[in-house]
Parts: sequence; C-alpha cells; structure tokens
Amino acid sequence: MSERRLGTAHGGYGMPHWLSVLACTLLCVTPVAHALSPPDILVVAQSIDDILSLDPAEGFELSSLQIENNTYQRLVEPDPDHPEVLNPILAAAWNTGPISNSLIFELRTTAKFSSGRPLRPEDVIFSLTRAVRMNRAPVFILNELGWNAGNIDRALIRVDATHVQLNWYAHIGPALALSILTSPVASVLDATEVTSHAAPADGSTEAVGNAWLKLHSAGSGPFAIRRYLPREALVLQVNPYAANPPRLKTVVIRNVTDAATRRLLVEVGDADIARDLGPDQIAALAGKTDLKTLEFPSATVDYLLLNAASTTNSALGNPALWEAARWLIDYQGIAHHLLKGEYRVHQAFLASGFPGALDDTPYHLDVAKAKTILKGAGLDGGLVIRLEVMNQPPYVDIAQSLQATFAAAGIRLEIVPELASQVYANLRARNVQASWLYWVPDYYDANSSAGAFALNREDGTRTLAWRAGWHIPQLTAQVQAAALEENPRTRLAEYRAIQADVQRNSPCIVALQARSEVVMRKNVAGYRQNLDAEMVYYDRVTK
Repeated sequence: MSERRLGTAHGGYGMPHWLSVLACTLLCVTPVAHALSPPDILVVAQSIDDILSLDPAEGFELSSLQIENNTYQRLVEPDPDHPEVLNPILAAAWNTGPISNSLIFELRTTAKFSSGRPLRPEDVIFSLTRAVRMNRAPVFILNELGWNAGNIDRALIRVDATHVQLNWYAHIGPALALSILTSPVASVLDATEVTSHAAPADGSTEAVGNAWLKLHSAGSGPFAIRRYLPREALVLQVNPYAANPPRLKTVVIRNVTDAATRRLLVEVGDADIARDLGPDQIAALAGKTDLKTLEFPSATVDYLLLNAASTTNSALGNPALWEAARWLIDYQGIAHHLLKGEYRVHQAFLASGFPGALDDTPYHLDVAKAKTILKGAGLDGGLVIRLEVMNQPPYVDIAQSLQATFAAAGIRLEIVPELASQVYANLRARNVQASWLYWVPDYYDANSSAGAFALNREDGTRTLAWRAGWHIPQLTAQVQAAALEENPRTRLAEYRAIQADVQRNSPCIVALQARSEVVMRKNVAGYRQNLDAEMVYYDRVTK
C-alpha cells in the first residue's frame, strides 16, 4: 500500500490531509491549522494492515483483538491491571450449575449494547453458538471447552430472563473454563443487530452478519466502530450506553505501516500515540520534552515455524533440521544488537510473567554444531527454504539475520516479504514452508499457549502445532492431562515439562520475548496495556 504524505498548512505541519478529511466527513470536526490533534479525539498511529476481519468469531490478528477488546465485552474478563484476577463484566455473578462441568451466569441487568438494546440470555447463546458453528480461526479456543457444531445447542441453556447456563464437555475445571471465556472469541454480540444485517455475502446461515461485522461492531464495550477503511484507518466512537463511558468521544487509529512515519506523526503532534516503533525511532525521540515513552509487559513471543507437512519441501519434516535450526539463530545478536533491547532472549512458548514459565535458554548460535547435525542427517546438499515474513520492521530485519546465519551452514533462505494478512492466510492454509511469527496467549492461563504449541488432536482444530504439521499424540495427551489437574503446583510443573519437550524437539522454535514500548504526547494520560494481545485499553485515556 502507498503511504499518505503529511499535509501542511500555513507553511508548517498542519493536520494531515487524510485526518482532516476524515475529521470533516466522519467526525464533523473543523480542521485546524496547527499540528496538534483535536482535544476530544485520540489519534493513534500504528500498522493495522494485519486485520482480516473485525468479527469476533473470525478476527484473530493482533490489531483485530485490540479493537474487539474496546468494542465488545465478555461475561468475565481479566482485570486490566491484575490479569490473574477475573472480573464479572456482563455477568453480575456465577455459580456452579446443576450438573458437573456447568456454570450458571446471572447477567447484569443494566448492560446495554451500542444500539441501546439490553443484554439478554439469547444474545449470549447466539454469540457463542455462532462462533462455534462458523468454525473460523479463533474457534479452537472455544473447542477447548469440548464445544462443536454437533453439541453447542445443548451446551447453552436459557434459564430465565436474567440467567444463562453454560455446560462444557471437555475434562477441564471451572477455573480454566472461565479463563477460556475471557477470550475475544467469546465476546457477546447484539443478536438482533447482527441478524438484521444478514446478507448473501455471509455464505451460510452459521455466519449470519459476517460480511457486515468485518467492518462494523455490535457490542457493549466502551466504544463502537464508526467507520473502518481497510488498510487506511479505523474510527471508534463512544458507546453512549456503556456502563463506564470512555473519557474521550473518538479514537482514530490510522494505518501507518512505516515506523519512521509513525515517529514523525507523534513528534509533530499529528498523532497522540505511536505504537510499534523500532529502537532507532524511539532513540531519535529521546530528549523530546513534549513526548514520553511508556514500557509495558508483553506476552508476545517470536518463533520460527517450519512446516513439517509442507508438500513442496519434504526436508522440513525432518527433526534433524529442527535441531540444526535451533543452533542457527543468533539470539543474542538479534535481541541486543539488531533490536537494541526491545526483545530479550526467551526460548519457551510460555512468556515470562506467566505462572509456570520456563526461563532457561539452552540454545545459542553455533554454526559448526548445526553443520554437523545437517551432515549426519544428509541435509547438507544445498537446502533451499522459502521464508515468508511480514513486510515491516522488525520482521524483515530478523529474516535477513536468519538468512546470513543459515547460509553459513549451507541453507539458503529465500525471503518473501508480504502483507501481514497474506502471511496469516498462507499460514492458516498450511501453504508456507517457513515463517517468522509472533504468538500472544488467547487468555491468561498456561493452557492457552500449551494448547497452541503442544496440542494437535488432528480433528480440524487448527492450533500452531497443526499449522506446523507436527504429529504429537503423546504430547497432546500431556496437555490435556494438565488441563484436568486440580492441584495448582502440580499443574504448573506439568506445563514446565511440556515446555521443555517443545523447546528440545519441535518445528516451532521460540527465540524471543518482546517488550512493549509506546510513545505518546506528554498530555496523554490514562492509557493502559498489559501482557495479552487484546489488553489495550482506550476507555480511560484523556488529553
């Protein structure tokens, strides 16, 4: 996509032309002749071209999750400041149900959607049933409850006008079931609003409203989507019926794919917040008295995926290649020199900061060792691997580092930069040979990451292990057993053992954990962010 240029007015930096037009046409704001954004509008500069859909049953990209978190609510959600604590949100309370593996939720009678309609048990049942039956990318999270298209009808029961009963069929306890229900895919939609937008483009009755929800919202969160222009910008407006209305009426999230441009926008005041700046951009802003940089914990881990099920490169299914690749990543060089401390070396799928995380780092760059492994496996004959990466920093830079170190062992990496949406589409179809990717847990529990990296039931549940073509019945059984374990200490020990297995022998090679730094204007206050991907909160922001 071409990048819009900064506009000027009266000989200096003015409001960007794009934002001026958007403000006039969508927000009824008169354009100003100075650089600072309007006082009642928060302007965020970040790349959002990874968005494939804003439908909570379908959207599963980093930007999608963040938008969903600000436009929808779930029955229960992690506390923004203490995510280990679950808060009742659309539920006022819950109790054990009449049968094992069931809970009854009392709904909050004051909750309303952005349409003004009150929350009903029917909305909860519609939303969860629809997500399961649509069977799109994030559905595997709800599948962890044992839900599928064949049993979801009897899993969700309207008790009365203010109570709904949820039954689950997987062998997991109530605590884990509640954690799963905090994921954005469990967001509650306004059933009446969604069904009113049914269209042939939805493709099936199970996906009712999908075409409309790709671009709009029907939730009860603090904001509602006013306008989404794919690969251009997204405008959020206050939900007038929100239980706790946001401090600002409008949030404009502008798609700016170039980090240097994001830096310039926040520096001159055209943006209030700039996300995902590289270390060079952040360093260039040092000493700017009208800016501040906030650092937040991040559960994002970066990993190299080798598709063991590739039909175009059979060598990728050889565990010897996986082992050699572990010794061909310059972990320290990438983390400390290339990325200048924005990442740290981390080699287990559970991010540091989560209970049970494995923090040892047994691997380092050792080309000689990798060459010995490759030779012993007969893989030293000039292997070529296609490496697909997102076409923005730091992914291309990391790919170039990998290209150099793998070449030293006789492996040629062909780097293919693509839009993030294309990388994800190819990954979900198992059409990649290799890719450098990031992972963020779907909910605050070790099972979220274990269920992605170490579980492959090969039943259509498209976990990362499935996408990597990794056949692991024994490890899958261990993950399922850990989900059943009721003793917290024993359960964490089991997850540490699972992490160690994946660390030693997997086509998914975890290498780094991110630190999240956000640059904002000095007058911006109340911005909150925490470990998981969706944990970005704009509702308390003031200017």
